[in-house]
Amino acid sequence: MSRFSTLILHVDGSVEGNPGPGAIGVVIEDGHGTPVEAWGEAIGHCTNNQAEYQALLAGLRKARRLGAKTVAVRSDSQLLVRQFLGEYKVRDAKLKPLHEEARRLARAFDSFDIVHIPREQNRAADRLANRARLAQ
Repeated sequence: MSRFSTLILHVDGSVEGNPGPGAIGVVIEDGHGTPVEAWGEAIGHCTNNQAEYQALLAGLRKARRLGAKTVAVRSDSQLLVRQFLGEYKVRDAKLKPLHEEARRLARAFDSFDIVHIPREQNRAADRLANRARLAQ
């Protein structure tokens, strides 16, 4: 039995220039909003949208390792959220495999949702991503 049946993931990507050196930030909270884990990580040269997807993938992989059954993703990337929900087509060939992997990972949970939030509500993940990008 998992310690965390429900997890909330705040994900963000950061790129200097576009494309340029990129990083991700992920904040994972339990179902009550209590922080469980948070990290930033440099991911190398990429676009801002690739960084957003990499942040989502990192969060989903960690949620799976933590045994979550229900996952709620919060992102300030409207493109990421709308592509995931099928409202926007994934036209960029480099985003297609990231999109497919994210959809595959999301299906592993009993319940999954992804919501666009204002940037102000994603400051912690943004700060981690920026810190990791600047440190590379």
